[in-house]
Amino acid sequence: MTEQYLTPEGLTKAQAELKDLIEVKRPEIAERLRDAIKMGDLSENADYIMAKEEQAFLEGRILELQELLRTATIINESAAHTGVVAMGSTVTVQETGASPETYTLVGAKEADPRLGKVSNESPIGRALLGRRVGDTIKVETPIGPVNFKIKKID
Repeated sequence: MTEQYLTPEGLTKAQAELKDLIEVKRPEIAERLRDAIKMGDLSENADYIMAKEEQAFLEGRILELQELLRTATIINESAAHTGVVAMGSTVTVQETGASPETYTLVGAKEADPRLGKVSNESPIGRALLGRRVGDTIKVETPIGPVNFKIKKID
C-alpha cells in the first residue's frame, strides 16, 4: 500500500467526517433498523434491507477513515517552502505558448484537479516532486507527452 498524505485541512475534514458518521449517522441507521425490525418479516422488508446496506457502507467508510487517520502522513507546510517541489507545494507551471497553470501537491485522498489539487501519485505530481524553478518536466498524458516549465514554487 502506498503512503497516504493529508494536509492539515484534509486531516480536519477527515476527523469531522468520522465524528459525524459515528455520532450522527450510525445512530440514525440503528434507529431505522430497530423500526424496520418491529415491522416483522425481515426477508421481504425493503426498509430493513436498505438500512442494512447503508449500515454496511457506513461501517466500511468508518473503517477506511480510521485507518487513514491512523496511518496518514500529515504534510508539513513549511517543507513546501524550500525551493524544491514537495508535498504541499503550490507550483506554477507553463506549457510553451499556453497560460500558466497552478497546482498544489496533495495526497490521493484530497486530490481534486478542478481545484488545482493534484495527487503525488498522478503523472504531473510524480513529475513535479523534487524539481526546482526553471526545471522543465515531461508529463505523459492521455493525448501524449506535454512539457511544462516550472515558473514558481510556493
